[in-house]
Amino acid sequence: MPSTPHTEKHFTSSETVRDVVIGMSDGLTVPFALAAGLTGAVAATNIVVTAGFAEIAAGSIAMGLGGYLAAKTDLQHYNSERQREIDETIKLPHIEIEEVEEIFQDYGLSDEQIKPISAALSKNQDKWVDFMMRFELGLEAPDPKRALKSASTIAFSYIFGGLIPLAPYIFLKDIMISLYVSVVVTLAALFIFGFVKGKFTGINPWRGGLQTIFIGGLAAAAAFIIARLI
Repeated sequence: MPSTPHTEKHFTSSETVRDVVIGMSDGLTVPFALAAGLTGAVAATNIVVTAGFAEIAAGSIAMGLGGYLAAKTDLQHYNSERQREIDETIKLPHIEIEEVEEIFQDYGLSDEQIKPISAALSKNQDKWVDFMMRFELGLEAPDPKRALKSASTIAFSYIFGGLIPLAPYIFLKDIMISLYVSVVVTLAALFIFGFVKGKFTGINPWRGGLQTIFIGGLAAAAAFIIARLI
């Protein structure tokens, strides 16, 4: 009787989700705080909308640039450490072999089991260095295109998130009604965002939604209070 083939399903886009979380969370809270803080200080919604668009533009650029520089720094750090490992395998091969053997010892392998593995691994420098990068330093090779992907993902997530609390001010004329609707819409968006994030990351979606609405709500409230005080 043929058996059903075993397939493992793992989520492998954690970096993209992280970028979306960074962009969306800031996009939902900061423009909301600015718009809510201006409500009451100004009489016209067009002023709030103009200020909101300016903040979204500046915020998306700043956040995207931050993501770009962070990804570039990760790549530069990885390349620097990899070159260091290459140099050590050339100049101090016996030390590097000892480090390989120590790693396998931590996994419970005996010396008799380790010796042929370390000997075979040391014959292929690329694989040897890859092994040391991952198991000694805990570093995975970054995607060379990661910087641009990260920058664009964070920036567009920020823009999308920022337009949500600003939308009521765009479509409604009464500034106070716009504020109340913006609060409801922002909280709903935070919950949906957390729910969907939970679906992707494997945590309970309802827990993810409630957690996001709680943390995001506190952040938005704190930003709102500071904006009003200023």
